[in-house]
Amino acid sequence: MSDPTTSASTPTARDLAARPGIGRIELTWRAHRPYHPLVDHFAVYGSPDPAFRPGPATLLGKTIDTHLRHEGLGPRASTWHYRVVTVAASGGRSRPTGVLRATSTESVTVAGRPVAVVGEFDRRSLELALAPDGYARYLTRFPDGADYVHGVSTPGVDWPYLHPGPADRWAGSRAHTFRLRFRLVEPPAGDLALAVWLIDTHASIPGRLDVACNGTDVARVELERGATKGSLRGDATAPDSPLRPSIVEIPLPRAALVAVENVLAMAKREGSWHAYDAVGVFAPPGT
Repeated sequence: MSDPTTSASTPTARDLAARPGIGRIELTWRAHRPYHPLVDHFAVYGSPDPAFRPGPATLLGKTIDTHLRHEGLGPRASTWHYRVVTVAASGGRSRPTGVLRATSTESVTVAGRPVAVVGEFDRRSLELALAPDGYARYLTRFPDGADYVHGVSTPGVDWPYLHPGPADRWAGSRAHTFRLRFRLVEPPAGDLALAVWLIDTHASIPGRLDVACNGTDVARVELERGATKGSLRGDATAPDSPLRPSIVEIPLPRAALVAVENVLAMAKREGSWHAYDAVGVFAPPGT
């Protein structure tokens, strides 16, 4: 039953906003303060159907904050429609907001042409070296990090599932660089794209990934906090998996690429480990 007294703090359709990402949509809204009466939480509803009605089947989550991340949408572009209900401490519910339409970003792994790929983009690390829990052997097998040659190396031998950083004593408490070498017959007509899919990262100090191509700095990417479970588990698709996957996709500028051999370097100079799903260089559509 709606409680009209919640109207003072109820967001409207104009207050809702969305920031699309790969496999996710970040929802935010503005609630009018001060809350009167006291707001217990916001209930967020969503559906691919623009005519949906809020109910148990379309409830995406409840939050005391004015934002919610809708995850698990997959690598293809996905269009959803959202409404928010304000729930008062008394149990009263506001009328739902109007509908907000948003579409997630399509991954380059779907839309692009693979140029050089390590592993499979499947939310698992099981095909990579030392997976799922052999990190204790990392320093013996990969004292200088990974050096992977596309078309020659194999994921299960030459690319470890875990990329350590200086915070990891088991890996020597120092920076580690992973290199992917690939050949181009000629420089591309436009920028390429780098896709780095992770099944998990360290929960408190995931650190930063510094990306360079042929000695040219490309990006410094602050990694998202994970669940600190990916060092021991390799399947984020398992039922009730505690892993927290994340995706990084960035341009590789045409000016940094050359014909013949290219060397893509990914360095972990701060923080702790991240666990790979797969890594790949792709030519976006039209390139």
